[in-house]
Amino acid sequence: MSGWIIALIVIAAVVVLIAAALALRGRGATGGRDLRRRFGPEYDRAVARHDGDTKAAERELTERLERHGNLRERPLEPVQREQFEARWTAAQERFVDSPQDAVSEADRLLAELAGARGFPGGGQYEEQLAALSVHHADHVHGYRRVHRIARAQVGGAQEGRTDAAQDGPAATEEMREAMVEARALFDDLVRPAREDDRRPVAEEKTRRPAHAGGRSHLLWGFGRHAKGS
Repeated sequence: MSGWIIALIVIAAVVVLIAAALALRGRGATGGRDLRRRFGPEYDRAVARHDGDTKAAERELTERLERHGNLRERPLEPVQREQFEARWTAAQERFVDSPQDAVSEADRLLAELAGARGFPGGGQYEEQLAALSVHHADHVHGYRRVHRIARAQVGGAQEGRTDAAQDGPAATEEMREAMVEARALFDDLVRPAREDDRRPVAEEKTRRPAHAGGRSHLLWGFGRHAKGS
């Protein structure tokens, strides 16, 4: 009789362990789906950076959420918004004559704008990028692209290389695409949040810079006739 009791206890323990393992697996799958939904394309990029190691990628993304998930973005004053918009338009126009300088300015501008919205300062690029990826995951890669190009130019100039800042057709097109992609993040950051912008629509229109109406044209066409293209 005691042998049967022991056998039942063992079976019950095995069942409990199997149930616990299945529950943990289910929570892990749900967590993965939540992270994929939250980070979108950033989830796939994290997995690629970890050579396909999904668990490592999810640990990284979870750490980002823990560090920056509670960040509250500060609203921009109307004057600040207009200044940032004017500077971005100027950078787009500058792209025609100097794509490299335009990309460098876009990199600086995004860093300053993110800082103004309450993200870590531009001097902490990696931390700033991580925080942006939590709150603007769909568009943060454009900032990554312009920053990479801008840093490559600085590094090449310091080392005396002539190829790092070479302005051939392929390089110019890459910079144009980076600027276009980065513009999506710029729009996200410069756009007033619903709860922060209580001014009437008519007032917003009267305060908008005169050049704003042509922005969509510049967005898609500003780099196609750049020098070297």
